[in-house]
Amino acid sequence: MRRERVFEQVVTSFIASAAFGVLFNAPKQSLIKCGLVGMIGWVLYYGLVEIEYDSIFATLVAAFVVGVISQFFAKRYKMPIIIFTIAGIIPLVPGGLSYDAMKHFVENDYNVAVQLAAKVCMLAGAIAMGIIFAEVMNQLIIKYNRRKQSEKGAPLK
Repeated sequence: MRRERVFEQVVTSFIASAAFGVLFNAPKQSLIKCGLVGMIGWVLYYGLVEIEYDSIFATLVAAFVVGVISQFFAKRYKMPIIIFTIAGIIPLVPGGLSYDAMKHFVENDYNVAVQLAAKVCMLAGAIAMGIIFAEVMNQLIIKYNRRKQSEKGAPLK
């Protein structure tokens, strides 16, 4: 990866995520954090694709990390998790690929259109699964900590 290219990816993903936070009416103090979540998710995705991992796997991993960081920020800054999650996944959404799929449908190039549409569906599913996995892991950790505290006789929080 060339440094200039990575810098472009970092800056544009940060701006896209923070700007979507503005569109989403996120609180002003959370916009930088929204940009950071999206930037980290996109840089992880970009790095995995650059070292030749499948884009669907890279999307799953990046969405999982976005989910984990979003949960951390939501707890730390006492804000709804959706503020960080939605802004964070924006760079991962396969909008260009969706456009290409629809363009091929309109041009009656159905073989390519169906292949692209299937990939769009798999990428969207990977985003959803990554966020769900992050939430499941969070719930398992909370449950484990509560069980551990109750075994010690400590009061539950």
